Amino acid sequence: MIKDIIKRVFDISVSFVMLVILSPVLLITYFLVKYKLGSPALFRQERPGKCGKIFMMYKFRSMTNARDENGELMPDSVRLTGFGKLLRKTSLDELPELFNILKGDMSFVGPRPLLVRYLDRYTPEQARRHEVKPGLTGWAQVNGRNAISWEEKFRLDVWYVDHWTLWLDLKIVFLTFAKVFKSEGISVDNHATMEEFWGTKGDQRNE
Repeated sequence: MIKDIIKRVFDISVSFVMLVILSPVLLITYFLVKYKLGSPALFRQERPGKCGKIFMMYKFRSMTNARDENGELMPDSVRLTGFGKLLRKTSLDELPELFNILKGDMSFVGPRPLLVRYLDRYTPEQARRHEVKPGLTGWAQVNGRNAISWEEKFRLDVWYVDHWTLWLDLKIVFLTFAKVFKSEGISVDNHATMEEFWGTKGDQRNE
């Protein structure tokens, strides 16, 4: 479809320009992460893309690998250091996803790629968020980010799927820079990261 071509051209153009402009920032952040948090500097994890197709997403690490006496990873609140919080506050940890966009796994704007294990926890309506490619930023991110409920986030994701236009993408990009500058919606109160999504209450599949 013509709108898919337009969106892909937009993604390639914006991600390429940003990679060129931000290459010094990427390089400096890479070495700072290695120095502050150790190797590897990049965090790799499988995430579901369009139609639930699995791809490998890249981010800068923002947490240590601290483990307890049983060898289990410590809670996120313990492993998330001050430096890691700064990376998330400035969204610098997300920059390697520009390579995912250039490759075609992601779009610059779209529903955020979440965990693979969530796939069978969505309601049919919530699962519609996978009708488009996941994004570096999205409609839910500029309307609350991690400070809103999962249900509200998914409602906003599906709204984006149904109302996409190039102008909406440009609006979201503009609003994203404003949100990053103001450091809004980075986390839920009393939680270092977003809580686990166990399914929407009342959905019979998830009970």
